[in-house]
Amino acid sequence: MAEAVFHPPRRKRRVFESYEAPFPVDVGGKDFRLCQAEIINNNVIVRNPEDIEQLYNKGYFGKGILSRSRPVFSISDPLLVAKWRGIDTNLPIITSQKYQRRVQWARSVLQEQGLDDCSVTRILENYTKPLGLPFSRGDGAGDSPQTGDSCTRGDPKPGNAEVSRKPADTEGAQSAEGQNGGSQEGGEAALGAGGGSRHQEQENSREMAEGSCHRDLCGCEVKQSPEQRAWEGLDSRECALEYVLVQEEEEGSSCPEDDSTHAQENLVKKEVLVCRKNPFRIFEYLQLSLEEAFFLVYALGCLSIYYGEEPLSIVKLWEVFSEVKPDFKTTYMAYHYFRGKGWVPKVGLKYGTDLLLYRKGPPFYHASYSVIAELVDDNFEGSLRRPLSWMSLSGLNRTTANASKELMLCYLIRPSDMTAEEMATPECMKRIKVQELIVTRWVSSRERSEQDEI
Repeated sequence: MAEAVFHPPRRKRRVFESYEAPFPVDVGGKDFRLCQAEIINNNVIVRNPEDIEQLYNKGYFGKGILSRSRPVFSISDPLLVAKWRGIDTNLPIITSQKYQRRVQWARSVLQEQGLDDCSVTRILENYTKPLGLPFSRGDGAGDSPQTGDSCTRGDPKPGNAEVSRKPADTEGAQSAEGQNGGSQEGGEAALGAGGGSRHQEQENSREMAEGSCHRDLCGCEVKQSPEQRAWEGLDSRECALEYVLVQEEEEGSSCPEDDSTHAQENLVKKEVLVCRKNPFRIFEYLQLSLEEAFFLVYALGCLSIYYGEEPLSIVKLWEVFSEVKPDFKTTYMAYHYFRGKGWVPKVGLKYGTDLLLYRKGPPFYHASYSVIAELVDDNFEGSLRRPLSWMSLSGLNRTTANASKELMLCYLIRPSDMTAEEMATPECMKRIKVQELIVTRWVSSRERSEQDEI
């Protein structure tokens, strides 16, 4: 049987990053880092931002749960928007609709704790009221933040914080009227870590006036009411507040006229940025496929996977992953083989296959091959995971060709004398052989013309 011929992959036109390393391990061992993951609902999740950066930037392992691929849900875009508006701050900017959605999520969390609606509303009114804009740098305008309805009074360039535009849609006007008042209504929340000035933290501590004592962000003790203590259990991992700039609209008249028929046309929308506390933090996690997670543990030894309080051994992970995914052994053997050959395999579910093979990584090249893995014996016989008819094979090949890829059948050949006890540990891969087949369409007219040229 002939060996598969690998064709050069198709490079992407626009590449905005540099290639760091094929694996997240230090060859010399000086800067070796052991990352940590945990199993949640049969999924392997990495929470630590440093581990996420290490695993994805070096080898492109995993996928951000809130992003398309690279975990960049909360990176750079708010800062670019703030810079474009001329505001000298590093606070993220979100729309009023998104802020209201987080307030509603926060309300449901507080209601689950048994608080009545009045208490929830009062807590959120105090928590989400407008604050002065804290500046990370500037000409001193933000040294003494003030509490107000907008952040424009602290802006070194007041005109930059307001953007006037024509009322193109009536929905925006209606939503703006409801959002200015809706941000004061209830919602439920989880206190999260974030940026904010020391002065604002001290002012927040003075607002919590009654009740028991607790320590503020800056270290001083302040008093807290029993209702406000309900926030402490919402997110024990994060203790600091996060401040955001909310885009809110207010109506004004550009040129006053007595004619009421033209009054609506002369109204303009003034968009102001209001500084508020974020009531519900959304965190970006890195989700690893079972094959990626086991490769990091078994082949590279740079990942420790926990279930509860204790890490799982390699043999235990092999057993657990095989129970979660019955064909895990087959797909992992193929993943391990192609990773060892220098390819970056990713899940090929959207193309109806097991794996997609990338050169260097998805940011640099398009996937070259769609792979179907099958475990067979020496005679290429066995219970196939997905037996293909000629019709289904032709359809799968057409789908792959339309995406500028080639369909590959990867046969993992195990010896006939291999027992189930040997397959119960990953050491069985030492006796596995691999055979690749590339499926291509035979076009009779093309074949005939090539023969005539010869």
